[in-house]
Amino acid sequence: MALFTKAENTSARLKMGIMGFAGSGKTYTAAMTAIGLVEHMRAANPAETCKPIFFLDTESGSDWVKPKIEGAGIELYTAKTRAFSDLLMAVSEAEENASILLVDSLTHFWVELCDSYMRARKRTRLQFEDWAYLKKEWRKFTDLFVNSNLHIVICGRAGYEYDYVEDENGRKQLEKTDVKMKAEGEMGYEPSLLVLMERETDMQTMRVSRFARILKDRSTRLDGQSFANPGFADFLPHIELLRLGGKQMGVDTTRSSDSTIPADGGRDNRKIQRKIALDEIQSLLVLHYPGQTAVEKKSKIELLRKHFQAAWTEMEEVMPLTRLRAGYDTLHQALEGVPSRYGQPAAAAGRPAFGQAEGVPAPAPAAATSTAAAPAAPQPATEPAAGPPVPVHAAASHQEAAAQVIALGYEPEPAKAKQPRVRRPRANGALPAAAAGHPAETVAGHTVASHYAYDLAP
Repeated sequence: MALFTKAENTSARLKMGIMGFAGSGKTYTAAMTAIGLVEHMRAANPAETCKPIFFLDTESGSDWVKPKIEGAGIELYTAKTRAFSDLLMAVSEAEENASILLVDSLTHFWVELCDSYMRARKRTRLQFEDWAYLKKEWRKFTDLFVNSNLHIVICGRAGYEYDYVEDENGRKQLEKTDVKMKAEGEMGYEPSLLVLMERETDMQTMRVSRFARILKDRSTRLDGQSFANPGFADFLPHIELLRLGGKQMGVDTTRSSDSTIPADGGRDNRKIQRKIALDEIQSLLVLHYPGQTAVEKKSKIELLRKHFQAAWTEMEEVMPLTRLRAGYDTLHQALEGVPSRYGQPAAAAGRPAFGQAEGVPAPAPAAATSTAAAPAAPQPATEPAAGPPVPVHAAASHQEAAAQVIALGYEPEPAKAKQPRVRRPRANGALPAAAAGHPAETVAGHTVASHYAYDLAP
C-alpha cells in the first residue's frame, strides 16, 4: 500500500485556541465565535446545526454567556468539572451529540492532571522524570483535539515565558520574552487559529477595549492582524477555507515505528550480565560446598583464588565480565567435569558461544584446564621460552602502571563512555607470588609474579 495519496483538504472542523490574562474577553469571544459558526452553517447543513453547543466549564463562565447562546436559538449543555479524565470523555461525547465544544479553561485540566499524579506518587513537586508520563497522557487530548470530527474552541490562561538576557554590564538578567498558554508546553502548536486576547484601558476616558491579536493562522489570511472587540466575522476568512460539512482527518495516529525498535531498546546490558555471571559462580560453589564449616569455607576461598585470582569483593565490584566468564568456565570444568556454557565446545560445533554475536569469530581457545572432579593442586609456573620473566613492581604513577599492564598483554574491557582506569598497587614494592600465597601465571609469553598487583575496572 502506497504511503502517499493525492492531496485533498481534510481540515473540515474549526480548531481554535484563545488565550489571555484575566478580564481579556476569552470566554465572551469564544461564545460569540460559536454562535456565529452555528449560524453560518445553518444554511448548508441544518440537521447538524440543530445540535446543541457543549460547554466544558471550569470557571462557571457558561452561566454568563448562556443568555447570549440561548437568545440565538441554540441549546446549551454544560459540564462543570476540572478532571482531565472528563476532558477526554467530553471530546468523545461532544463528537456524537454536539455541533461545537467550548473548553474554558484548559489550564485547569493541565493543573489537575499534574496534581493527581503528585497525589498518586505522594510528592509535593514534580521531578524531571515525571514529565515523560505527563506529556504522554496529555497527548491523548491533543490527538483528540486535532483528529476529532468536531469544532473545538479552547480557552486558556496566558502566562509569560522567561529567558536570561545579557545587560550592558555583561550580566545575565531574567526577563519576560514572550506569552504562551498556561498548559502543557507544546499546546500552542495544536490549534490552526491561535488568538491572544488583550485588555486595554484609555486612562483619560477609562474606556476599556478588548483586542484579539492573531498569533498563528495556518491559512495566513489573518496572521499578525489585530481586531478590537472581536466577533465571528473577524475570524470568518480562516473559517471559509475549512471544508465545512466534510470529514475531519488531521493526522493518522494509528501508524507507529514499534516494529523498528529492538526489544532491549539497544541498551548496554553489561551490568546485568555481570550479575548473572556472579550468581552462577556463587550457585556452583554452594552446589558443591553447601555447608558453612571451616573446611568448606576454606575450599571455596581456595577455588576463587585459583580460578579468579581474587577475593569475592574484588570479583563483585571491579572484575570485568570476560574474566568472570572465563573463571567460571574453568571452575565449572573443575567441579562438574564438563565445560560451561561460556566454553569453546559451542563455538567448535558451529554455534556462537554465549554472548557472542552471529558472524563474529570466536576468540582463541583458552589454555587447557584440568577436568577432574576435585580441584587439582597448583603446579609451579615455568618460565616460557618467549622471553624472560617480567616482574610486577610498584608503579610511581597511573601512567606507569598502565604501561606495565599493557606490556604484560592485558587488554582492558571496553567501558561505556569512559577510559579504562588502572588501580594503584596494593602494596609498595614487589609483591612476589609466594608472599601473596597465589601461584604465578603466564600471560602473553611472560611470567607474571602476582595477579593481584594491578587490575582493570570494567
